[in-house]
Amino acid sequence: MTKPLTIVWFRQDLRIGDQPALRRAVDRGGVIPAYIWAPDEEGDWPLGGASRWWLHHSLASLDEQLRQRGSRLIVRRGPTQQTLDELLEQTGATAVYWNRRYEPAAIERDKQVKAALVSRGVQAESFSGSLLHEPWTITTKQGAPYQVFTPFWKACLGAAVKHETLAAPREVAGPSKWPATLKLEELELLPTLAWDAGIAEAWEPGALAAERRLQEFVGEAIGRYQEDRDRTDIDSSSRLSPHLHFGEISPRQIWLAVEKALEAFKAKSTSGASKTRQSAEVFLKEVGWREFAYHLLYYFPQTPGEPLREQFRGFPWRRSQKDLRAWQRGRTGFPIVDAAMRELWTTGFMPNRTRMIVASFLTKDLRLTWLRGAEWFWDTLVDADLANNTLGWQWTAGCGADAAPYFRVFNPTMQAEKADPDGEYIRRWVPELAKLPTKWLREPWTAPEEELVAAGVELGKTYPRPMVDHHEARDAALAAYERVKKS
Repeated sequence: MTKPLTIVWFRQDLRIGDQPALRRAVDRGGVIPAYIWAPDEEGDWPLGGASRWWLHHSLASLDEQLRQRGSRLIVRRGPTQQTLDELLEQTGATAVYWNRRYEPAAIERDKQVKAALVSRGVQAESFSGSLLHEPWTITTKQGAPYQVFTPFWKACLGAAVKHETLAAPREVAGPSKWPATLKLEELELLPTLAWDAGIAEAWEPGALAAERRLQEFVGEAIGRYQEDRDRTDIDSSSRLSPHLHFGEISPRQIWLAVEKALEAFKAKSTSGASKTRQSAEVFLKEVGWREFAYHLLYYFPQTPGEPLREQFRGFPWRRSQKDLRAWQRGRTGFPIVDAAMRELWTTGFMPNRTRMIVASFLTKDLRLTWLRGAEWFWDTLVDADLANNTLGWQWTAGCGADAAPYFRVFNPTMQAEKADPDGEYIRRWVPELAKLPTKWLREPWTAPEEELVAAGVELGKTYPRPMVDHHEARDAALAAYERVKKS
């Protein structure tokens, strides 16, 4: 008897391990793994340049893993519903499985796709594969969504968590005849002008690379995560965020790996076990922030374009394309800000601490809207994620859920002292200041003229003067926030 065929519709779940839709399809019979490139269906946030680069290489990695198991990835381009209908007709498949997404445009598309498939007698099932807790499973006692992280995370920790993961299938049976597929190059995801050398040097997309990175992190760095995570001169980040965003690894896999590492550490040594566990809990809380971001996006789908706190719709944001461009290029005159923005442009990444520093500078010092920052991050980050991006920018701007008090304004100099005490990070990314003594490195405009000359720095030429006076900008921002608060 011929086994039934199932189309597995891959999206942001580009892995074969802990992949519920694929696992269920393999158990059912033959599988046709498919990826459909439909950028026009992503709403107002189609993939940015850095994300498109990552997607290309991640799809190539997924195809390779499938081929090692006797399968392959079918790549198509076009409207999702039309493309799925064509695949169903061409293959005789009787079911379509996929893992759920939670962005507003994706939710609406999935509803329409599922209804259309069911109406024609096709089995259509979706699964939970990208979150520990789906948004609607965690609510307050009144059944309302959470808007503050701490009680949300407490509720998550108190809820039942599935602590096992689904093993990758050893074999993925396919159809007797494979349907046609596009070559990855035909999707035109890679840049036509080569700006991606720094990203290619810094990253290796794909599930196998994600698993290696996870094991390296939990085996070597997780015990120091709590004390090192705000340092920019130390590679303290797990660097799992792009892998997690594209679904090359699941949050359950991360959670389980951390638990196993803690058990192994405890078995080998009791000294430091408590500190390591505490550090691991801090790291897992970062996974919790991702859960919180999707919780908010699900219940407040307007927030990618509008502040959650409605009174901030009337905030008097400045408009200056010149100032925005200087911030984007890392030419603000504040070395820690410029270093972070240049790292972002070169590698598609920056540490979490510097994300907050540059976001505070844009929204508080320059008083430019958080939306312009969110758009720039969306285009340049390899881990650009609609939920996380929205939460992070509104948190820093003070207009979102669980927002930092509006009166919190990051001081770039003080932040640099804490995050980059010896100036290694600034010297790496702002090389024109590399010869300045650390004493003057964070505020070169305060350096004596002889120090600037000795270091080859000419303010206004080799390195810009500061765009604003931080203290004056802070006062202006606080005054604007106070007016909004009163109104």
